[in-house]
Amino acid sequence: MTEDHAIAGVPMRWVGPVRISGNVTTTETHVPLATYESPLWPSVGRGAKVSMLAEHGIVATLVDERMTRSVLVEATDAGTALAAARSIQARFEELKEVVRGCSRFAELVGVRHEINANLLFVRFEFTTGDASGHNMATLASDVLLQHLLQTVPGISYGSISGNYCTDKKATAINGILGRGKNVVTELLVPREVVTGVLHTTAAKIVQLNIRKNMLGTLLAGGIRSANAHFANMLLGFYLATGQDAANIVEGSQGVVMAEDRDGDLYFACTLPNLIVGTVGNGKGLAFVETNLARLGCRADRETGENARRLAVIAAATVLCGELSLLAAQTNPGELMRAHVHLERGNTEKVGV
Repeated sequence: MTEDHAIAGVPMRWVGPVRISGNVTTTETHVPLATYESPLWPSVGRGAKVSMLAEHGIVATLVDERMTRSVLVEATDAGTALAAARSIQARFEELKEVVRGCSRFAELVGVRHEINANLLFVRFEFTTGDASGHNMATLASDVLLQHLLQTVPGISYGSISGNYCTDKKATAINGILGRGKNVVTELLVPREVVTGVLHTTAAKIVQLNIRKNMLGTLLAGGIRSANAHFANMLLGFYLATGQDAANIVEGSQGVVMAEDRDGDLYFACTLPNLIVGTVGNGKGLAFVETNLARLGCRADRETGENARRLAVIAAATVLCGELSLLAAQTNPGELMRAHVHLERGNTEKVGV
C-alpha cells in the first residue's frame, strides 16, 4: 500500500450490550465505536447497562425514511416558475415511472419546491433500499431534471444540486422534513437504576435538559437541535460501519426529551436525519464487513431491512451516550474527573 493509498487507523471498541425493541427489531447487541475520545466508550457502556436494566430496553421507532436531492432550474420569471412547479406536482406518477426506469432500488416518494424570484428549487425525495442513497438520489434527480427540461416549457438548467436538499449542512428544512432515517428512541429508567447506575435523579436530569439542551441551545442560536453531544456517538458509529462521516453534520440535529415520572426517568432522543446504509461506498472494507455482520446487518432480509436495523442501533447508541453524559453533568466535577482519569491512562500507555 503506497503513501497515497493508506488507511487511517482510528481506535475502535465494542461496548454494550444494548437492549433494543420497537417497530424494526428486537435485539441485544454490542455496538462498535471508532473514536479518539476514549471516555466515550465507558460512557456509552454505562448507558447500555441502563438499557439492559429496563424492561423493554430502548424502544426505537422508525418514523420515516427518505433521501433527498434538490435540483435548481431557472425560469423566465416567477409566474413561469410557479406554472412549472404546478406542472411538476401534477405529473408525480409520470416522474415515479421515470425513476423506476433508471434505478432498481430508488423510488420517488415526494416532490417539494421553493420559488425565489425566477428560480425554482425542486426537492426530490426517494427511498433507496439498503443504501444511504446519496449517489442513487443524485442519479435519479439528474434523469428527472433532463426529463423536466425537455417537457416543461420556460425553464432552463441551473444546477443538479441547489442546496435545498440539504446535504451535509445543518438546516431547518432537514430538521422539519427529515433526510435519511427519522428515528425516535425512548427509555423508561426505573428510579433505582437512575440512582444506582447513573448516580443522579430524574428531576436533576430533567432540569439540566431544560436549562442546557433546550435553553442553552436556544440562546446559542442552534438550528432545530436540543442535545448535548449526538455527534460524538454518531461519528464513532459511522466510522466503524463505513458511513459517510460528514453526514453527522445534519445527523447530529435532534432533540432530547426528559420527564420525571414519579422518580422514574423517561428519556427520549429524536433523530430526524440519520443517514446510514449497509451497501455502497465504504462497505467493502474488511473491518466494516465484519462489524456489519456482527451487528446482524448482513442477514438475508427484504431490501431496506438491514439499513433500518442499522439505523435503530445507531439511534440507540446515541441515546446511551446522551443519557450517560447528562447524568454525569448533574454532578459537579464528575465529567472532568472521568476525562482526566481515562485520557491520562490512555496517553501513558502509548508513551505520551
